[in-house]
Amino acid sequence: MSEGVVSGRQAPGPVQVLPDDIGAGEALRGLGRSVGWHVARIDLDGCRDKAELLERTATALAFPAWFGRNWDAFYDCLADLGWRSAPGHLLVFENAGGLRREAPEVFDTAVAVLDDAAASWQRRGVPFRAFLLG
Repeated sequence: MSEGVVSGRQAPGPVQVLPDDIGAGEALRGLGRSVGWHVARIDLDGCRDKAELLERTATALAFPAWFGRNWDAFYDCLADLGWRSAPGHLLVFENAGGLRREAPEVFDTAVAVLDDAAASWQRRGVPFRAFLLG
């Protein structure tokens, strides 16, 4: 069976947008912690724009002072996370539905940047997963 294919279907990618099922965030975080990964919860409740998304992510992940609060710097920090040494990284963005409705272009760009960061980690053999719930 080729890599990335499960039962004849494409396996889910490292960045997934899922419904905000009750308890999904906690279950995902618990699973990540159980395998020793760095786990971060990013609450997007009330988040409606790029600046808020970047700030909430920067706070949750303790981005360094040099974080430039733009998409390039967002990628640079996500693809580094050297200050969060771990065998893998799991980001759970909860309450993402409002951002998706209010600023779909911001939401889509964030997903693309997360995908790019995941690809960078994959090249280094380190798991990186992001779930956007809502």
